Amino acid sequence: MSKNYSGLRNESDIRGIAIEGVEGQEVNLTEEACRDVARGFALWLIKRSQKTDLRVAVGRDSRLSGEKLLRWMADTLSKEGISVTDMGMASTPAMFMTTKTEGYMFDGAVMATASHLPFNRNGYKFFTPDGGVEAEDIKEMVALAESDTHSGLEPKTVSKGEFMDAYSKRLADMIRKECGGERPLEGLRIVVDAGNGAGGFYAEKVLKPLGANTDGSRYLEPDGSFPNHIPNPENKEAMASITEAVKETSADLGVIFDTDVDRAGAVLPDGSELNRNRLIAILSAMLLRDHPGTTIVTDSVTSSGLAEFIKEKGGVHHRFRRGYRNVINESIRLNSEGTDSQLAIETSGHGAFKENYFLDDGAYIVTKLIIELSRSKKQGYTLGSLIASLREPVESMEFRMNLTVPDFKSYGQKIIDDLTAFIPSTAGWEPAENNYEGIRIVADSAHGNGWLLLRLSLHEPLMPLNIESDEPGGVKKIARKLVGFLGQYDGLDCSSLRKYAIK
Repeated sequence: MSKNYSGLRNESDIRGIAIEGVEGQEVNLTEEACRDVARGFALWLIKRSQKTDLRVAVGRDSRLSGEKLLRWMADTLSKEGISVTDMGMASTPAMFMTTKTEGYMFDGAVMATASHLPFNRNGYKFFTPDGGVEAEDIKEMVALAESDTHSGLEPKTVSKGEFMDAYSKRLADMIRKECGGERPLEGLRIVVDAGNGAGGFYAEKVLKPLGANTDGSRYLEPDGSFPNHIPNPENKEAMASITEAVKETSADLGVIFDTDVDRAGAVLPDGSELNRNRLIAILSAMLLRDHPGTTIVTDSVTSSGLAEFIKEKGGVHHRFRRGYRNVINESIRLNSEGTDSQLAIETSGHGAFKENYFLDDGAYIVTKLIIELSRSKKQGYTLGSLIASLREPVESMEFRMNLTVPDFKSYGQKIIDDLTAFIPSTAGWEPAENNYEGIRIVADSAHGNGWLLLRLSLHEPLMPLNIESDEPGGVKKIARKLVGFLGQYDGLDCSSLRKYAIK
């Protein structure tokens, strides 16, 4: 029987259902599938590197299925002739750094994770010393996984290793270098919410050795059932948790990570959140002080106020497509063409600095914020003051509308094309400049005073719709006009938009 693993492809990584028992969801990350994917990665890496003495590091986050997925990966890689080191519990950015750190310098790395997805999901992320693999690489790996090909090399061994100490020391040394002294964070209270993911190390191995008081931190112990809240800086419950911790302890800063620590958010002492546009704004302000005129690449759903803020600070805002690999690759492209771009960041919290291999690393983002926090204490300003001029929307809504037809991509694209053609006949609406994804429409002050973005989801049969307005009731004005147009498409479930518009 031929194998088909196309359903496991998730752009630049592998994701699937790993645990039974969730109604209506069938396990597709079986042992056979995982071992085949591991074999596909081995064959791909051997071909790419043109080497037969490869070394690969493997790690996992706290998910309940993580140990078996890591074991199947490690065992299969070794059988295909690759020397494997099992690093155990780790973060995704740390696994990439095993390919860049002196004394380690692995030829490749694999992380068993499904980021912020529910506990029954899992998957794999793959790295070479050049960075995370691309969608085309995953496609090739899956094709090899579906074949019966083997490397034919002599089997190698799987050994146990540890890398989080070295990774944590690198971050701690960054803070020591910039802030001065062995314990430069003494006198600061910083609380961490790891959501029972893999991020608890940051409190124990980075902050405490630097003298920070981390009392009041939450959910540092790994628990793949995620009993307290989803480890996700975009999740309202998760952000409420870290906000509560900051207020209870009168902390100078609260930080929160997603499950595998490639994303982060933060909370200021007054309880205001640093995520989405606010996180991008503060990182931009910090960077533009040291790199005047640099280009900040973001995804497509960032606000108009953020674009104004970056321009005000002397930078260039380059709004691009959703998908963290998309914004990272666009920033790399700009640099290669001679345009300095120091930061690529999604509103989800995936942020990658040029100075850090364009690696999306939540712990690195937090480290940069803490260095700025220490600096602000010495110089008499606050982190919040850095974004005091950021104009935030009065209203903001997102609607996720399901596409109910088999060929949903073509159908969704037709809706976007039709809406684009509809704009000229619509009073007060005009297309935004530089649309890289879907259709972004600007509404004037008489017709909603804001903007909307309608696009196709990267992975799912749905169309996300974002609407922002700079006046009370503006989102509803835009929604009412739009629902009249979208109502003609039977294959688009816009019931949530309609309910909101007529309420």
